[in-house]
Amino acid sequence: SPQVQPFLPQWLAQPKRVQKRIKDNLCPIRDVPGIHPRLLKKLQMNGIESFFPVQAEVIPAILQSASNGYLLGRGGYRPRDICVSAPTGSGKTLAFVIPIVQVLLDRVVCHVRALVVLPTKELAQQVSKVFNIYTDGTGLKVVLITGQKSFAKEQEMLVQKKVTGYSSLADIVVATPGRLTDHIRQTPGFSLRQLRFLIVDEADRMIDDMHQNCLNQIVKAAFQVENDSGSNMLFQRTKPGPLTAGSSCSPQIPLQKLLFSATLTQDPEKLQQLDLFQPRLFTSVYSEKKTLGDGTETEQDTANKYTLPEGLSQCYVPCDLNSKPLLLLYFMLTMKFTRVLCFTNSREASHRLFLLVQAFGGVTVAEFSSRLAPSERRRTIKEFEQGKIQLLISTDATARGIDVQGVNYVINYDAPQFIRTYIHRVGRTARAGKVGVAFSLVLRIQERRFLRMLRDAGIQDIRKHPVKGNSLKPLVQQYEGALCKLEKTVK
Repeated sequence: SPQVQPFLPQWLAQPKRVQKRIKDNLCPIRDVPGIHPRLLKKLQMNGIESFFPVQAEVIPAILQSASNGYLLGRGGYRPRDICVSAPTGSGKTLAFVIPIVQVLLDRVVCHVRALVVLPTKELAQQVSKVFNIYTDGTGLKVVLITGQKSFAKEQEMLVQKKVTGYSSLADIVVATPGRLTDHIRQTPGFSLRQLRFLIVDEADRMIDDMHQNCLNQIVKAAFQVENDSGSNMLFQRTKPGPLTAGSSCSPQIPLQKLLFSATLTQDPEKLQQLDLFQPRLFTSVYSEKKTLGDGTETEQDTANKYTLPEGLSQCYVPCDLNSKPLLLLYFMLTMKFTRVLCFTNSREASHRLFLLVQAFGGVTVAEFSSRLAPSERRRTIKEFEQGKIQLLISTDATARGIDVQGVNYVINYDAPQFIRTYIHRVGRTARAGKVGVAFSLVLRIQERRFLRMLRDAGIQDIRKHPVKGNSLKPLVQQYEGALCKLEKTVK
Protein backbone atom coordinates (compact mmCIF):
# COMPACT_ATOMS: atom_id res chain seq x y z
CA SER A 1 0.00 0.00 0.00
CA PRO A 2 1.32 3.47 -0.78
CA GLN A 3 2.61 5.26 2.29
CA VAL A 4 0.61 8.20 3.45
CA GLN A 5 2.83 11.25 3.29
CA PRO A 6 1.94 13.66 6.07
CA PHE A 7 1.29 17.13 4.76
CA LEU A 8 4.26 19.17 5.85
CA PRO A 9 4.08 22.91 6.20
CA GLN A 10 6.36 24.60 3.69
CA TRP A 11 9.05 25.47 6.24
CA LEU A 12 9.39 21.79 7.22
CA ALA A 13 9.19 20.56 3.66
CA GLN A 14 11.79 23.00 2.33
CA PRO A 15 14.33 23.63 5.04
CA LYS A 16 17.63 25.43 4.69
CA ARG A 17 20.11 22.60 4.33
CA VAL A 18 23.30 22.67 6.32
CA GLN A 19 26.39 20.75 5.18
CA LYS A 20 26.67 17.44 7.01
CA ARG A 21 30.37 16.88 6.63
CA ILE A 22 31.84 18.87 9.48
CA LYS A 23 35.53 18.49 8.67
CA ASP A 24 35.31 19.49 4.99
CA ASN A 25 33.10 22.46 5.64
CA LEU A 26 34.70 24.35 8.50
CA CYS A 27 34.26 28.07 8.15
CA PRO A 28 36.91 30.43 9.56
CA ILE A 29 35.28 32.53 12.30
CA ARG A 30 36.28 35.75 10.54
CA ASP A 31 34.28 34.70 7.46
CA VAL A 32 30.97 34.66 9.31
CA PRO A 33 29.54 38.15 8.86
CA GLY A 34 28.62 40.46 11.71
CA ILE A 35 30.29 38.89 14.75
CA HIS A 36 31.48 41.44 17.32
CA PRO A 37 35.31 41.76 17.49
CA ARG A 38 35.13 41.19 21.23
CA LEU A 39 33.51 37.79 20.72
CA LEU A 40 35.90 36.87 17.92
CA LYS A 41 38.73 37.48 20.36
CA LYS A 42 37.03 35.32 23.00
CA LEU A 43 36.49 32.50 20.50
CA GLN A 44 40.18 32.55 19.64
CA MET A 45 41.19 32.60 23.29
CA ASN A 46 39.16 29.43 23.61
CA GLY A 47 40.97 27.85 20.70
CA ILE A 48 38.10 28.20 18.25
CA GLU A 49 39.33 29.30 14.84
CA SER A 50 36.50 27.88 12.70
CA PHE A 51 32.78 27.32 12.99
CA PHE A 52 31.02 24.08 12.18
CA PRO A 53 28.51 24.32 9.31
CA VAL A 54 25.51 24.61 11.68
CA GLN A 55 27.13 27.49 13.52
CA ALA A 56 28.10 29.30 10.33
CA GLU A 57 24.46 29.22 9.13
CA VAL A 58 22.57 29.79 12.37
CA ILE A 59 24.67 32.52 14.04
CA PRO A 60 24.14 35.08 11.24
CA ALA A 61 20.44 34.15 11.03
CA ILE A 62 19.89 34.95 14.72
CA LEU A 63 22.02 38.10 14.56
CA GLN A 64 20.12 39.29 11.52
CA SER A 65 16.77 38.73 13.21
CA ALA A 66 17.90 41.17 15.91
CA SER A 67 19.78 43.56 13.67
CA ASN A 68 17.75 46.56 14.87
CA GLY A 69 18.51 45.91 18.51
CA TYR A 70 16.50 43.49 20.57
CA LEU A 71 13.47 45.73 21.04
CA LEU A 72 12.29 45.43 17.46
CA GLY A 73 12.37 42.97 14.65
CA ARG A 74 13.72 44.11 11.27
CA GLY A 75 11.73 46.97 9.87
CA GLY A 76 9.49 46.78 12.90
CA TYR A 77 8.40 43.26 11.93
CA ARG A 78 8.40 40.37 14.27
CA PRO A 79 11.47 38.14 13.79
CA ARG A 80 10.85 34.60 12.56
CA ASP A 81 11.31 31.68 14.94
CA ILE A 82 14.21 29.34 14.22
CA CYS A 83 14.45 25.54 14.41
CA VAL A 84 17.74 23.71 14.11
CA SER A 85 17.98 19.98 13.60
CA ALA A 86 21.55 18.70 13.56
CA PRO A 87 23.34 15.63 14.86
CA THR A 88 24.91 15.28 18.28
CA GLY A 89 28.26 17.00 18.59
CA SER A 90 27.76 19.41 15.71
CA GLY A 91 28.06 22.53 17.84
CA LYS A 92 24.50 23.61 18.56
CA THR A 93 25.26 25.28 21.90
CA LEU A 94 27.69 27.81 20.49
CA ALA A 95 25.25 28.50 17.65
CA PHE A 96 22.92 30.24 20.10
CA VAL A 97 25.36 31.42 22.79
CA ILE A 98 27.39 33.67 20.48
CA PRO A 99 24.52 35.61 18.87
CA ILE A 100 22.58 36.00 22.12
CA VAL A 101 25.56 37.39 24.02
CA GLN A 102 26.25 39.73 21.12
CA VAL A 103 22.67 41.01 20.85
CA LEU A 104 22.59 41.73 24.58
CA LEU A 105 26.04 43.36 24.78
CA ASP A 106 24.67 46.89 24.69
CA ARG A 107 21.76 46.42 27.07
CA VAL A 108 21.44 49.12 29.70
CA VAL A 109 19.08 47.75 32.33
CA CYS A 110 19.31 44.17 33.53
CA HIS A 111 16.17 42.12 32.74
CA VAL A 112 15.75 38.45 31.86
CA ARG A 113 16.04 38.71 28.09
CA ALA A 114 17.18 35.19 27.22
CA LEU A 115 15.91 31.98 28.74
CA VAL A 116 17.35 28.58 27.88
CA VAL A 117 15.36 25.54 28.94
CA LEU A 118 17.01 22.10 29.02
CA PRO A 119 15.71 18.69 30.10
CA THR A 120 18.52 17.76 32.53
CA LYS A 121 20.72 19.40 35.15
CA GLU A 122 23.90 18.26 33.44
CA LEU A 123 22.92 19.84 30.14
CA ALA A 124 21.88 23.04 31.87
CA GLN A 125 25.23 23.17 33.64
CA GLN A 126 27.10 22.56 30.43
CA VAL A 127 25.25 25.36 28.63
CA SER A 128 25.63 27.86 31.46
CA LYS A 129 29.35 27.15 31.49
CA VAL A 130 29.59 28.11 27.82
CA PHE A 131 27.53 31.28 28.44
CA ASN A 132 29.85 32.19 31.33
CA ILE A 133 32.90 31.96 29.09
CA TYR A 134 31.44 34.36 26.53
CA THR A 135 29.78 36.82 28.94
CA ASP A 136 32.90 37.08 31.10
CA GLY A 137 33.91 40.73 31.34
CA THR A 138 30.79 42.00 29.57
CA GLY A 139 28.67 42.82 32.62
CA LEU A 140 25.97 40.41 31.45
CA LYS A 141 24.72 38.11 34.21
CA VAL A 142 24.03 34.41 33.68
CA VAL A 143 22.04 32.53 36.33
CA LEU A 144 21.67 28.74 36.44
CA ILE A 145 18.54 27.36 38.09
CA THR A 146 18.32 23.59 38.33
CA GLY A 147 17.41 23.00 41.95
CA GLN A 148 20.98 22.22 42.96
CA LYS A 149 20.90 25.19 45.28
CA SER A 150 18.08 25.85 47.72
CA PHE A 151 15.04 27.62 46.38
CA ALA A 152 15.73 30.68 48.54
CA LYS A 153 19.33 30.85 47.30
CA GLU A 154 18.14 30.72 43.70
CA GLN A 155 15.65 33.49 44.43
CA GLU A 156 18.50 35.64 45.75
CA MET A 157 20.41 35.00 42.54
CA LEU A 158 17.45 36.00 40.36
CA VAL A 159 15.98 39.12 41.95
CA GLN A 160 16.83 41.85 44.38
CA LYS A 161 14.24 43.72 46.40
CA LYS A 162 14.79 47.46 46.44
CA VAL A 163 12.82 50.35 47.88
CA THR A 164 11.48 51.02 44.39
CA GLY A 165 10.43 47.41 43.83
CA TYR A 166 12.21 44.35 42.47
CA SER A 167 15.08 44.39 40.04
CA SER A 168 16.43 41.49 38.00
CA LEU A 169 19.93 40.16 38.66
CA ALA A 170 19.91 37.99 35.52
CA ASP A 171 20.12 38.80 31.82
CA ILE A 172 20.32 35.16 30.79
CA VAL A 173 18.67 32.34 32.72
CA VAL A 174 19.57 28.70 32.06
CA ALA A 175 17.07 26.34 33.66
CA THR A 176 15.45 22.94 33.93
CA PRO A 177 11.65 22.89 33.50
CA GLY A 178 10.47 21.96 36.99
CA ARG A 179 12.54 24.48 38.84
CA LEU A 180 11.79 27.22 36.35
CA THR A 181 8.03 26.71 36.68
CA ASP A 182 8.39 26.98 40.47
CA HIS A 183 10.10 30.36 40.15
CA ILE A 184 7.52 31.65 37.67
CA ARG A 185 4.83 30.77 40.20
CA GLN A 186 6.49 31.57 43.50
CA THR A 187 9.30 34.10 43.16
CA PRO A 188 8.09 37.67 43.66
CA GLY A 189 9.67 40.02 41.16
CA PHE A 190 10.86 37.25 38.79
CA SER A 191 9.57 38.63 35.52
CA LEU A 192 9.75 37.36 31.94
CA ARG A 193 7.97 40.39 30.52
CA GLN A 194 11.14 41.59 28.80
CA LEU A 195 12.03 38.13 27.48
CA ARG A 196 13.41 38.40 23.94
CA PHE A 197 14.80 34.90 23.29
CA LEU A 198 13.34 31.58 24.39
CA ILE A 199 15.77 28.78 23.57
CA VAL A 200 14.51 25.23 23.87
CA ASP A 201 17.40 22.82 23.63
CA GLU A 202 16.84 19.08 23.10
CA ALA A 203 13.49 20.31 21.84
CA ASP A 204 12.00 16.92 21.11
CA ARG A 205 12.35 15.95 24.76
CA MET A 206 10.87 19.27 25.81
CA ILE A 207 7.87 18.99 23.50
CA ASP A 208 6.96 15.74 25.24
CA ASP A 209 3.86 16.00 27.32
CA MET A 210 5.53 16.55 30.66
CA HIS A 211 7.27 19.74 29.63
CA GLN A 212 4.68 21.20 27.31
CA ASN A 213 3.05 22.77 30.33
CA CYS A 214 6.33 24.47 31.27
CA LEU A 215 6.61 26.07 27.83
CA ASN A 216 3.02 27.33 28.06
CA GLN A 217 3.79 28.86 31.45
CA ILE A 218 6.83 30.68 30.08
CA VAL A 219 4.87 32.19 27.22
CA LYS A 220 2.05 33.16 29.58
CA ALA A 221 4.52 34.86 31.92
CA ALA A 222 6.14 36.65 29.00
CA PHE A 223 2.85 38.23 27.96
CA GLN A 224 1.58 38.95 31.45
CA VAL A 225 0.22 42.43 32.03
CA GLU A 226 1.91 44.45 34.76
CA ASN A 227 -0.25 45.15 37.77
CA ASP A 228 1.15 48.58 38.65
CA SER A 229 -0.93 50.69 36.33
CA GLY A 230 0.92 51.95 33.33
CA SER A 231 4.39 52.41 34.80
CA ASN A 232 5.83 50.99 31.64
CA MET A 233 3.02 51.04 29.13
CA LEU A 234 5.48 51.90 26.40
CA PHE A 235 6.79 48.37 26.21
CA GLN A 236 3.56 46.57 27.01
CA ARG A 237 3.47 43.39 25.01
CA THR A 238 0.30 42.23 23.38
CA LYS A 239 -0.11 38.63 22.28
CA PRO A 240 1.08 38.71 18.67
CA GLY A 241 -1.84 39.32 16.36
CA PRO A 242 -2.56 41.39 13.29
CA LEU A 243 -0.98 44.82 13.34
CA THR A 244 -3.45 47.53 14.21
CA ALA A 245 -2.99 51.28 14.39
CA GLY A 246 -2.95 50.98 18.16
CA SER A 247 -0.48 48.15 18.39
CA SER A 248 1.92 49.62 15.87
CA CYS A 249 2.57 52.86 17.68
CA SER A 250 4.20 51.30 20.73
CA PRO A 251 7.35 49.28 20.05
CA GLN A 252 6.94 45.64 21.02
CA ILE A 253 9.68 43.46 22.36
CA PRO A 254 9.28 40.41 20.19
CA LEU A 255 9.55 37.00 21.82
CA GLN A 256 11.53 34.78 19.48
CA LYS A 257 11.73 31.01 19.90
CA LEU A 258 14.87 29.09 18.98
CA LEU A 259 14.54 25.30 18.99
CA PHE A 260 17.52 22.96 18.83
CA SER A 261 17.64 19.19 18.66
CA ALA A 262 19.45 16.19 17.24
CA THR A 263 16.14 14.53 16.50
CA LEU A 264 13.73 17.38 15.92
CA THR A 265 10.33 15.85 15.58
CA GLN A 266 8.94 15.79 12.05
CA ASP A 267 5.46 15.73 13.49
CA PRO A 268 3.76 18.98 12.48
CA GLU A 269 1.06 18.59 15.14
CA LYS A 270 3.63 18.51 17.90
CA LEU A 271 5.42 21.52 16.46
CA GLN A 272 2.04 23.21 16.14
CA GLN A 273 1.73 23.19 19.93
CA LEU A 274 4.78 25.42 20.12
CA ASP A 275 2.88 28.08 18.26
CA LEU A 276 5.86 29.05 16.10
CA PHE A 277 5.88 32.24 14.09
CA GLN A 278 6.86 31.82 10.40
CA PRO A 279 9.61 29.44 11.47
CA ARG A 280 12.78 28.77 9.51
CA LEU A 281 14.24 25.29 9.75
CA PHE A 282 17.98 24.69 9.44
CA THR A 283 18.80 21.02 9.12
CA SER A 284 21.69 18.75 8.31
CA VAL A 285 19.34 15.80 8.65
CA TYR A 286 18.32 14.97 5.10
CA SER A 287 18.82 12.41 2.37
CA GLU A 288 21.44 12.97 -0.29
CA LYS A 289 20.48 13.10 -3.96
CA LYS A 290 22.17 10.20 -5.72
CA THR A 291 23.00 10.44 -9.40
CA LEU A 292 22.21 7.24 -11.24
CA GLY A 293 24.40 5.91 -14.05
CA ASP A 294 22.14 7.42 -16.71
CA GLY A 295 22.55 10.91 -15.26
CA THR A 296 19.12 11.10 -13.64
CA GLU A 297 18.91 12.09 -10.01
CA THR A 298 16.88 10.14 -7.52
CA GLU A 299 16.01 11.37 -4.10
CA GLN A 300 17.17 8.58 -1.85
CA ASP A 301 14.62 7.20 0.55
CA THR A 302 13.58 10.26 2.50
CA ALA A 303 13.11 8.22 5.64
CA ASN A 304 16.64 9.38 6.54
CA LYS A 305 15.33 11.54 9.33
CA TYR A 306 18.51 11.06 11.29
CA THR A 307 22.10 11.77 10.53
CA LEU A 308 24.86 10.15 12.47
CA PRO A 309 28.29 11.66 13.03
CA GLU A 310 30.49 11.11 10.02
CA GLY A 311 33.40 9.40 11.77
CA LEU A 312 31.18 6.72 13.32
CA SER A 313 31.46 3.00 12.49
CA GLN A 314 28.61 0.76 13.66
CA CYS A 315 28.64 -2.96 14.41
CA TYR A 316 26.29 -5.38 16.10
CA VAL A 317 27.08 -8.63 17.85
CA PRO A 318 24.41 -11.35 17.84
CA CYS A 319 24.51 -13.05 21.24
CA ASP A 320 22.48 -14.74 23.96
CA LEU A 321 21.68 -13.43 27.41
CA ASN A 322 24.40 -15.40 29.25
CA SER A 323 27.20 -14.31 26.98
CA LYS A 324 26.53 -10.55 27.25
CA PRO A 325 28.70 -9.90 30.34
CA LEU A 326 31.42 -12.09 28.86
CA LEU A 327 31.35 -10.13 25.63
CA LEU A 328 31.81 -6.87 27.51
CA LEU A 329 34.77 -8.31 29.43
CA TYR A 330 36.17 -9.73 26.17
CA PHE A 331 36.09 -6.29 24.54
CA MET A 332 37.73 -4.68 27.58
CA LEU A 333 40.35 -7.29 28.46
CA THR A 334 41.07 -9.29 25.32
CA MET A 335 40.51 -6.60 22.70
CA LYS A 336 41.82 -3.93 25.11
CA PHE A 337 39.18 -1.31 24.28
CA THR A 338 39.77 2.00 26.06
CA ARG A 339 37.44 4.86 26.97
CA VAL A 340 34.26 2.89 26.58
CA LEU A 341 30.81 4.26 27.35
CA CYS A 342 28.43 1.37 27.95
CA PHE A 343 24.62 1.71 28.01
CA THR A 344 22.03 -0.39 29.78
CA ASN A 345 18.26 0.05 29.77
CA SER A 346 17.79 0.54 33.51
CA ARG A 347 19.45 1.83 36.64
CA GLU A 348 19.35 -1.63 38.21
CA ALA A 349 21.00 -3.23 35.19
CA SER A 350 23.71 -0.55 35.24
CA HIS A 351 24.42 -1.08 38.90
CA ARG A 352 24.51 -4.85 38.67
CA LEU A 353 26.80 -4.81 35.65
CA PHE A 354 29.11 -2.35 37.41
CA LEU A 355 29.38 -4.62 40.47
CA LEU A 356 30.01 -7.62 38.23
CA VAL A 357 32.84 -6.00 36.27
CA GLN A 358 34.31 -4.72 39.53
CA ALA A 359 34.20 -8.21 41.05
CA PHE A 360 35.86 -9.65 37.94
CA GLY A 361 38.75 -7.18 38.21
CA GLY A 362 41.26 -5.87 35.72
CA VAL A 363 39.10 -3.04 34.36
CA THR A 364 38.86 0.45 35.83
CA VAL A 365 35.10 0.87 35.82
CA ALA A 366 32.60 3.40 37.15
CA GLU A 367 28.85 3.75 37.02
CA PHE A 368 27.08 6.88 35.97
CA SER A 369 23.49 7.04 37.14
CA SER A 370 20.88 9.18 38.81
CA ARG A 371 21.90 7.51 42.10
CA LEU A 372 25.01 9.67 42.15
CA ALA A 373 25.22 13.20 43.50
CA PRO A 374 25.93 15.78 40.78
CA SER A 375 29.43 16.40 42.17
CA GLU A 376 30.14 12.66 41.90
CA ARG A 377 28.95 12.64 38.33
CA ARG A 378 31.20 15.56 37.43
CA ARG A 379 34.16 13.85 39.05
CA THR A 380 33.44 10.60 37.24
CA ILE A 381 33.27 12.34 33.87
CA LYS A 382 36.50 14.16 34.57
CA GLU A 383 38.30 10.93 35.46
CA PHE A 384 36.90 9.27 32.35
CA GLU A 385 38.14 12.14 30.20
CA GLN A 386 41.58 11.92 31.83
CA GLY A 387 41.68 8.21 30.99
CA LYS A 388 41.68 7.08 34.65
CA ILE A 389 38.41 5.22 34.06
CA GLN A 390 38.29 2.95 31.02
CA LEU A 391 34.68 1.80 31.25
CA LEU A 392 31.73 3.98 32.19
CA ILE A 393 28.39 2.20 32.59
CA SER A 394 25.38 4.45 32.20
CA THR A 395 21.65 4.74 31.64
CA ASP A 396 20.10 6.86 28.91
CA ALA A 397 18.68 9.38 31.32
CA THR A 398 22.12 10.35 32.50
CA ALA A 399 23.92 10.42 29.22
CA ARG A 400 21.59 12.34 26.98
CA GLY A 401 23.27 15.34 25.44
CA ILE A 402 26.31 15.11 27.66
CA ASP A 403 29.52 16.07 25.94
CA VAL A 404 32.09 13.60 27.22
CA GLN A 405 35.47 14.16 25.61
CA GLY A 406 37.27 11.29 23.96
CA VAL A 407 34.78 8.40 23.97
CA ASN A 408 36.36 5.79 21.67
CA TYR A 409 33.62 3.18 21.87
CA VAL A 410 29.95 3.15 22.71
CA ILE A 411 28.67 -0.30 23.67
CA ASN A 412 24.94 -0.86 23.73
CA TYR A 413 24.92 -3.60 26.35
CA ASP A 414 21.14 -3.60 26.07
CA ALA A 415 19.87 -2.95 22.58
CA PRO A 416 17.89 0.29 22.58
CA GLN A 417 14.12 0.04 22.07
CA PHE A 418 13.77 3.24 20.06
CA ILE A 419 15.70 4.67 17.16
CA ARG A 420 16.00 8.00 18.94
CA THR A 421 17.70 6.35 21.90
CA TYR A 422 20.08 4.63 19.50
CA ILE A 423 20.97 7.92 17.78
CA HIS A 424 21.65 9.68 21.05
CA ARG A 425 23.73 6.86 22.51
CA VAL A 426 25.99 6.29 19.54
CA GLY A 427 26.28 10.07 19.14
CA ARG A 428 28.37 10.19 22.33
CA THR A 429 31.36 9.11 20.26
CA ALA A 430 32.75 10.48 16.98
CA ARG A 431 31.92 14.01 18.13
CA ALA A 432 33.12 17.17 16.43
CA GLY A 433 34.49 15.31 13.42
CA LYS A 434 36.51 12.64 15.31
CA VAL A 435 36.18 8.88 14.79
CA GLY A 436 34.47 6.36 17.04
CA VAL A 437 32.89 2.89 17.04
CA ALA A 438 29.52 1.74 18.31
CA PHE A 439 28.89 -1.92 19.19
CA SER A 440 25.38 -3.17 19.95
CA LEU A 441 24.91 -6.50 21.74
CA VAL A 442 21.72 -7.85 20.21
CA LEU A 443 19.91 -10.95 21.45
CA ARG A 444 18.98 -13.28 18.62
CA ILE A 445 15.29 -12.76 19.32
CA GLN A 446 15.79 -8.98 18.97
CA GLU A 447 17.92 -9.10 15.86
CA ARG A 448 15.19 -8.72 13.23
CA ARG A 449 13.41 -5.90 15.02
CA PHE A 450 16.69 -4.08 15.75
CA LEU A 451 17.84 -4.18 12.13
CA ARG A 452 14.43 -3.16 10.85
CA MET A 453 14.39 -0.19 13.22
CA LEU A 454 17.73 1.02 11.81
CA ARG A 455 16.73 0.30 8.22
CA ASP A 456 13.50 2.27 8.62
CA ALA A 457 15.57 5.23 9.79
CA GLY A 458 17.77 4.96 6.72
CA ILE A 459 20.78 3.59 8.60
CA GLN A 460 22.32 1.03 6.25
CA ASP A 461 25.94 0.88 7.25
CA ILE A 462 25.91 -1.34 10.32
CA ARG A 463 28.08 -4.47 10.11
CA LYS A 464 27.48 -7.83 11.72
CA HIS A 465 30.41 -8.65 14.00
CA PRO A 466 30.04 -12.18 15.36
CA VAL A 467 32.30 -13.18 18.28
CA LYS A 468 33.10 -16.90 18.45
CA GLY A 469 32.36 -18.79 21.66
CA ASN A 470 36.00 -19.94 21.77
CA SER A 471 37.17 -16.36 22.24
CA LEU A 472 35.10 -16.11 25.42
CA LYS A 473 36.23 -19.45 26.92
CA PRO A 474 39.35 -18.16 28.70
CA LEU A 475 37.17 -15.73 30.69
CA VAL A 476 34.55 -18.21 31.88
CA GLN A 477 36.21 -19.58 35.01
CA GLN A 478 37.10 -16.18 36.47
CA TYR A 479 33.65 -14.91 35.48
CA GLU A 480 31.91 -17.67 37.44
CA GLY A 481 34.06 -16.75 40.41
CA ALA A 482 32.99 -13.12 40.09
CA LEU A 483 29.35 -14.18 39.94
CA CYS A 484 29.68 -16.13 43.21
CA LYS A 485 31.40 -13.19 44.84
CA LEU A 486 28.57 -10.95 43.65
CA GLU A 487 25.82 -13.23 44.95
CA LYS A 488 27.46 -13.09 48.38
CA THR A 489 27.63 -9.30 48.46
CA VAL A 490 24.05 -8.99 47.21
CA LYS A 491 22.88 -11.32 50.00
